[in-house]
Amino acid sequence: QVQLVESGGVLVQAGCSLRLSCVASGRAFSNYAMGWFRQAPGQGREWVAPINWSGGSTSYADSVKGRFTISRDNTKNTMYLQMNSLKPEDTAVYYCAADSAPRGRAPSSYSYWGQGTQVTVSS
Repeated sequence: QVQLVESGGVLVQAGCSLRLSCVASGRAFSNYAMGWFRQAPGQGREWVAPINWSGGSTSYADSVKGRFTISRDNTKNTMYLQMNSLKPEDTAVYYCAADSAPRGRAPSSYSYWGQGTQVTVSS
């Protein structure tokens, strides 16, 4: 079992930067691949970026590529999402997720989820 807690979501203006954190507890953090998802009001949960167990492999949704950076620190059991040049369309609840072997980008590929943190970007 893995427990995940996100933090760092706030209200910011467009163009600003923000860093989200996801702290894991329970089983060995480094055993799990992780990912960030987001869900805007009235929309489905959207894949944002995954990261493998070591942090050596990442990828990004086209909508955030070049602006967001996913990383992890296994010594601190923490994953991060650095978000730069934020846009109003980035407004959403951001979730972190974990799985020992995610099979794709769908939310169903991940077994463990945090409660989410709200990011609001004003224009």
